[in-house]
Amino acid sequence: MLVRTLEAGNMRLAVSTAGDPGRPALILLHGWPHSRKIYDGVIDELGTRYFTLAFDLPEIGESRGTPPSAEKKVLADIVISAAGALGAKSIVVAGFDVGGMIAFAAARHHGDRIVGAVPMNTVIPGLHPWTKVVASPDIWHFAFHTVPELPELLVTGHQRAYFDFFFDLLAGRPDALTNEMRETFTQAYARPEALKAGFDWYRAFKEDAKVNAVPARIEVPILYIRGDADFGSIDDYLEGLRLSGARNLQGHRIANCGEFLPIEAPAEFVKALVEFAPR
Repeated sequence: MLVRTLEAGNMRLAVSTAGDPGRPALILLHGWPHSRKIYDGVIDELGTRYFTLAFDLPEIGESRGTPPSAEKKVLADIVISAAGALGAKSIVVAGFDVGGMIAFAAARHHGDRIVGAVPMNTVIPGLHPWTKVVASPDIWHFAFHTVPELPELLVTGHQRAYFDFFFDLLAGRPDALTNEMRETFTQAYARPEALKAGFDWYRAFKEDAKVNAVPARIEVPILYIRGDADFGSIDDYLEGLRLSGARNLQGHRIANCGEFLPIEAPAEFVKALVEFAPR
């Protein structure tokens, strides 16, 4: 694994890479509240088959610079362009949580630039079962994080305790997230700019949902992966993707696993990507 930074407009993005740039590329995207380091345990193995790139999203971890928008189609453009600047070709975009929303946006809005998308353990704004999910009391934080300034005020200085609540809630096996990992993710959001950037992803959901609610013809192959310990049935999420216009769709469950697939089930995670992505 090689860690590098690259300029992207007014931003500087940190990315871990593995593998030969001449091979088909695999972009790995984290969600909230994580960083690219969630893929440290799998990137070298994936690098034996793909040019694999795990980004810190703008302002998170070692990345710096505010993106033009927190809309997922904008973030998808940023990471695809950055990967292209490093020589990536035949790109598959994969991510979980917010990273999965970005992967879907890559398929919907940038389908001519990628060959596949893998959203994982996420609900896509505007797609079934979005309305049901955001109405659930278990997903209270979606509404809280959209409030201007208040989440920053209350969470600053308490990131570790706040994040631990979600790590324990969303993991099928919370012990898989070691203290070292949890501290690494906490530090990725220690700066005020990073904490705000994470909450801004939620503040953009309204616009994301408005765009996604209008069906489109999506030809890019999509693999939707879900750990079976996460909330909800995978069938609901696959139905939402089909209704959105996804014409080449597969689903895959990973047993005994919650949201943190590359940590909780690394072998199964790698296997699912390898079986889907071109080589």
